[in-house]
Order: sequence, then C-alpha cells, then structure tokens
Amino acid sequence: MSKYKRLTALLLSSVIISTMTGCSDSGVEASADEAITLRILENDTAKQEGYLDVLINAFNEAYKDKGIQAVDANMEEYSDLAANGPYGYGPDVIYQANDKLMTYAEDKHILPLDIEEFDCYEYVPEEAGDAFNINIDGETYCCGIPVNIQEPMLFYREDKMPENWQTEWDDNSNGVADFFENWNDLYAYSKYLRDTDASANKDSQYGFMSSFNNLYLNGQFLFSYGAYVFGENADGTLNSEDIGLSKGNSVTGLSALRQMAALMNEGCIDDTITMNRYEKIADGTYFCAVSTPDTYSLFVEKLALKYENEGLSEADAKAKAIENLKMVELPELMPADGDLTKNSEEMSSSDWVETVVMGGVNGYAISSYTEHREACVEFINFATSFEMIQNRMDMLGIAPTRSDVAEASGGVTDTIFESLSEGNIYLMPSIKAVDQIWVPTQTLLGDIAKDPFREAAGEQPKYFSQQEIKKAIEKVDKDIYDAIYTLK
Repeated sequence: MSKYKRLTALLLSSVIISTMTGCSDSGVEASADEAITLRILENDTAKQEGYLDVLINAFNEAYKDKGIQAVDANMEEYSDLAANGPYGYGPDVIYQANDKLMTYAEDKHILPLDIEEFDCYEYVPEEAGDAFNINIDGETYCCGIPVNIQEPMLFYREDKMPENWQTEWDDNSNGVADFFENWNDLYAYSKYLRDTDASANKDSQYGFMSSFNNLYLNGQFLFSYGAYVFGENADGTLNSEDIGLSKGNSVTGLSALRQMAALMNEGCIDDTITMNRYEKIADGTYFCAVSTPDTYSLFVEKLALKYENEGLSEADAKAKAIENLKMVELPELMPADGDLTKNSEEMSSSDWVETVVMGGVNGYAISSYTEHREACVEFINFATSFEMIQNRMDMLGIAPTRSDVAEASGGVTDTIFESLSEGNIYLMPSIKAVDQIWVPTQTLLGDIAKDPFREAAGEQPKYFSQQEIKKAIEKVDKDIYDAIYTLK
C-alpha cells in the first residue's frame, strides 16, 4: 500500500478546495443546538436484508453522545450524485462499485481521503485499494474505502447434484465435479439436463444459466481470450483511446457464448434470468446460475421460503437452505479454441486457457457536497470496522476486503483473493469513460445469444461465422470510442 500518500490536514484541505470542489467542514462534534445528520446511500440488497438498519442503529448508539446520527438517504442505489449533489439532494456517504465512484471522483463529486486515517488500512490488500485511486496532475489520491470484492459466482443447490457425480463427473478423482472445473464439462452437463428433460414443454431443467446481456457477469467470454476494456499509458494509467474488446481471440470466446446460449431459454438474451434466478435455483429449474457474492442472502431467502412452504419451521428452513445453497467460482478452464462441445477427457493442458472474469470492488466514498466531512470519516471508519464488516458478511454473504475478516471466515473469500492476485479477475476500470462500454457491449452479447433461437424459429442467424462476430465486436469498439470522444 506504499503508493498511498499520507496527506496532512493542510494538504487535504488544499486539494479539496482547489482540485476536488470541496466544501466547509462542521467538525466531528455537533454544536450544542444542532445535531449532525448524515445521509447514507447503501445498495438495495443491504436495505432489503436489514443490514443498513443494523449499521445505522449501531452507529447512532455509538455516537449519540457526540450529537451525530446517520439516516437512510432514501434514494435508489443508482441515484445520480452528479445531478442531485449540487442541489442538496444527494447523500453524504455513498456505497457503490469502484467504476461508479471513480466516475464521480473524476468529475470532482467525491472527496479525496487519506486511507491511513481508517482502522481498516492495514488489512486492505493493495489490489482492492488501487481500484479507488485517481491520478491528478501526477499525484495519486484515494477516493474510496474498500468494503468487498465482487466477481461472478456460480450458485447451486448441493442436494441437486447428480447422484453419480463422483463416478461419472469427477474424472481426476479430486472430489470436485468436473463441471465446476472446466467449461466443456459444464456445457456437457447442461446438455445432458436439456436432453433428458421429460416435461411436456421441455422447460423443467436447465444447467448453466445467465443473462448474456450483462457484460459484468459474462466478461469471461472476452477477457479469458485476451480482450481488455482500455489499454494503459506508459505511466500505467488507463488509456481510454485504446479500446480492446475486439482484441486477442475475443471472437473465439463469443463463439463459445453462442454455443452455451443454445442450451438455455430465451431468457438469456435479456434480464429474465437475472430477475428469476433466485426462484429458479430454489425450485430446481436451474442447476446453477451466475450472480455476485453479495446476493447470497437472496438465494438463501428464496430457498428457505420453499422449505417453509413444504412444512419446515422458519428456523429449520433457513438452516436447511444455508446447508444446501452453495457458491463457487466459475470453472477455471475454458477451451482455447472456443469449442465447448469437445470431450474434456481428450483435451491436453495446451487445449485450455484460464478463465478471467470481470470483477469490481465496492466501497464507501464521501460526497463533495457534504457539510460534515469529518463526521463522514467517522461513519466510514465505523462501517468498515471488523465488527460491522463481519456483520455485513454474515447477513449478505459478501467477500470482504478486510483480510482479518476474510481469514476468520475462510472458504470462498480466500479463493477470490487468490484469483485477484493471480490476475484472473479483471477489475472494472476506474475512469469515467467506462460508462460508455456497457450499452453497446451488452447489446451485442444479447444479440449473439439470440442467434440459436433465430435458427430454431427458422430464421437466418446474424452471426453465422466468426468473421461476422469479428465485425460486430470491432464496431462495438468504435461505438465506444465515438461515445467517449466524438459524440460527447
């Protein structure tokens, strides 16, 4: 973490005033006749699952003698700080992913912070902290405090594993099913489920399921094959003129996406699977679905409700749901040639490439429009304490960036940190230009996923060759460039 500079109070004030469009500070103690009220913007899951209430109540109890209280900002999680902040409607503290927070920072809507002010400093890995760095006039500043790391994960019910998986789906006898280790076997098992679906409408059992119109959840079909979002300048900063989604062998990966879509239903071309994955995992329609660690509690909630409806008590239903609901990383190997139909037993080590997923880091930041910077620092310090991050993990299932909490929990969190350090998680770029990548890229991914359904309906496929896919992804690169530089 040596690249973080310890800013003195004088320097920080100077930066806030001259560089980041700051504002006055009322101090951490409230005046005798006026309490400080901090508006906190959290994500929807934290609100729905009750974590925000737990956090606010704990903070208010701890700081009641200082005349500081926190309240829910009562805004949608993706509310626009840039639009609301200047008019006094924005939050004081905002929790968001690194790409969104750093977009605000680039436009001077977020205050720089001294990460060493915070108790979590010594426990935050450098990779997570780097996601909130911004370079201004050759100086690097921190504009967010990491809370949890995100990457696409597979969620499944352990009691829905095939009974013969140890004999038929564990070729290397390592105690892990092959379809959790490589994409060809995940394809093979998904195909087996589709081929053996005995329901009248052939819609009762699916294997791997994902909404392909979501780049974040499906970036592995690009980044595993050498694609990237933005290149780098000589000094290591991101170069938004160098757009690389069409680079490397990304066409190969998109061909694999097209193959996998053929084993799903048309929900894979839009948000349908994203919206129904909790219910469909619970009722057994989907064997596994893609989501992020912080949605773990939503899967458990749906599964517990199913068990309650079957007659279990609320406590027993939740215990059974926690026992059966599993979360693992996506398979670590993808076919180098993009052909998911090949038999994995006939493939050698050179026939594979490592899976690289898109990920991000969520954290807290302070609005430039707050009147209570120091009180906000106190709140973030409290919210990122061992106890509160532990509570957040227990309630929401996050993968915390605090190494001491992660070590205490073990399990999948350690695996995610290892993947990050080994370069198998491509973190969302922390610059404003990243806003322009989502719509054109996700539109194309959904359109490619639609091709098998065009064919099934007797229509002409749009992407009948890799050349067609290549032209389409190159156009996406151009569209992104134009949106950043030509049409702005």
